[in-house]
Amino acid sequence: MSCLFCKIVERSIPADIVYENDHALAFRDIRPVAPTHALVIPKVHLACIHDATPEQTPLLGELFAAARAVAEKLGLGEKGYRLVVNNGDDGGQTVHHLHVHVLGGRGLSWPPG
Repeated sequence: MSCLFCKIVERSIPADIVYENDHALAFRDIRPVAPTHALVIPKVHLACIHDATPEQTPLLGELFAAARAVAEKLGLGEKGYRLVVNNGDDGGQTVHHLHVHVLGGRGLSWPPG
């Protein structure tokens, strides 16, 4: 498979992995936009949130539970953090494998973009 994030799951390309469980993998973003910026991905390929089926609802829950665990592990739980999911090209998605950005380490303004 040519998906960049699938290759990270397969360990065929390196990443700074910060969390892993049976369903999700998290690693530091190589182009961070905040002092702490990790990506949480499902271990199975799912291109975007819009492609998720009702049967994948438990997987989506696992993904957000993993994002919370990553935030805690990286010390963001007390002060706060932002979770972002981009969908499709117009939504800013650049890698077409569903991923949750975990952003923190500074105050984050609103609205984003």
